[in-house]
Amino acid sequence: MSLTPGERVGPYEVVRLLGTGGMGEVYRARDARLNRDVAIKVLREECVDQEGLPRFAREAQSLAALNHPHIAQIYGIEGRCARHGAGRG
Repeated sequence: MSLTPGERVGPYEVVRLLGTGGMGEVYRARDARLNRDVAIKVLREECVDQEGLPRFAREAQSLAALNHPHIAQIYGIEGRCARHGAGRG
């Protein structure tokens, strides 16, 4: 699922693509409610399976346990499509 600048995902507005990796794409987005920039990781469709989702959850839990200025903080994890106006979920 590729996102485009200006598209909203839940409370976040996508700014631009930051990079791609083995599991998906990472986007810079803006949280207007809290006035901060965030990164959104979107899994590739083939990674949303019995192995990919638990792996993603473990990655998020591992990052959430760390506290360092050069390591991203985890603010949340969604297990469904959170796009505004999307009928999937």
